[in-house]
Amino acid sequence: MTEMNTLADRLPGDFLFGVATAAFQIEGASKADGRKPSIWDAFSNMPGRVYGRHNGDVACDHYNRLDADLDLIASLGVGGYRFSIAWPRIVPEGTGPVNEKGLDFYDRLVDGLKRRNIKAFATLYHWDLPLALMGDGGWTARATAYAYQRYTRTVIDRLGDRLDAVATFNEPWCSVWLSHLMGVHAPGERSMDAALHALHTTLLAHGLGISAIRASRPGLAAGIVFNPMQIYAGSDTEADRAAAERAFDFHNGAFFGPIFNGAYPERFLSALGHRMPAIEPGDMETIRQPLDWWGVNYYTPMHVAADTSETAEFPATVDAPRFVEEETDIGWEIHAPALGDLIRKLNATYALPECYITENGACYNMGVENGVVDDQPRLDYIAAHLSVTADLIAEGYPMRGYFAWSLMDNFEWAEGYRMRFGIVHVDYETQVRTIKKSGLWYSELARLFPKGNHAAGA
Repeated sequence: MTEMNTLADRLPGDFLFGVATAAFQIEGASKADGRKPSIWDAFSNMPGRVYGRHNGDVACDHYNRLDADLDLIASLGVGGYRFSIAWPRIVPEGTGPVNEKGLDFYDRLVDGLKRRNIKAFATLYHWDLPLALMGDGGWTARATAYAYQRYTRTVIDRLGDRLDAVATFNEPWCSVWLSHLMGVHAPGERSMDAALHALHTTLLAHGLGISAIRASRPGLAAGIVFNPMQIYAGSDTEADRAAAERAFDFHNGAFFGPIFNGAYPERFLSALGHRMPAIEPGDMETIRQPLDWWGVNYYTPMHVAADTSETAEFPATVDAPRFVEEETDIGWEIHAPALGDLIRKLNATYALPECYITENGACYNMGVENGVVDDQPRLDYIAAHLSVTADLIAEGYPMRGYFAWSLMDNFEWAEGYRMRFGIVHVDYETQVRTIKKSGLWYSELARLFPKGNHAAGA
């Protein structure tokens, strides 16, 4: 599975290998140079929300170690870096004055990537909403979509000439359902009504953001990053198959439908439409605009059965048994074929543009022993999913690149610092970075591209 040249020979010579991070998870410097709090700063400091009340005040201190971290990325030999831009650094109150020092930081970041010949893939929103916007309702308030549009225009006007690609949002499933319905992520709401309002506001913001990107930099490759669910029915019964279809509508169709078809799924609307905010004239046209690319973040599949209780709310599912027992240290099932099933299903359902795997990786918490981190299970996980990606390319799917999650261990949201996804180990006491076994292997593979060592790259 991990034989380097065999895997490389199955990927096209122009395949992009990269690494990915997010601002709140690595930057730290939460009060530096005009940055003001995000919803995650507040959430992290509330008892019982984040493991150990860990927060992002220091994180990986990337804000103060930018050049060294860019050198680290370059040393891995990757061709792309996917990072996010912190809205609270750019427009600290969400609306109002622009903070030039925040823009200066990302100027230095993007210029540093250009000097190192690394493609810059920027994500405009990776969950760190300026806290001040919660006073107006945050993502449940339509006004936030227009605040996001202005923030987007500000960023693209400043950085767009040097970006290779931009995504409007990272994993709206998380910032909608996980954050407003399940209460696991900031702002910690547990309300279907709040979640449905956040859903439409987020989708509207995406469309307004695409418009802002096109107006500022018409040639910039613009897209969005999803974490779509590969959903398997718990059994072959009609009830469980129907449950899987409802789950597809809820977890995938509620996002893909408006963006690629200009409509919410019919089953979704028939069950929940009366609780949605007003869909104003022109909203769906704004949301549905051609995209240049889309990103898929994949880690683990979902298994569902029908929830037959009288109080069950759409999609009316419960968890079903997994296919395999093997799991990562965070408890997620390892099943690489699900990535292939997911890409095939989504492309059969929607007319999708070219695709990047914008996140894929595994949580394993091995430490440094004698200067080495032997994380063979992570290496095996990445290799297995790259093998599935090669299968998809052979079948004709336009898979253009792969970004390992994550460049380095970091703040893992509600799990704090106890869960490690990096291909580089971070000692949070000293901030020393140690490339893991998986990182060394990934680096060796990445160095074979973009030219490749095989006929496909000729």
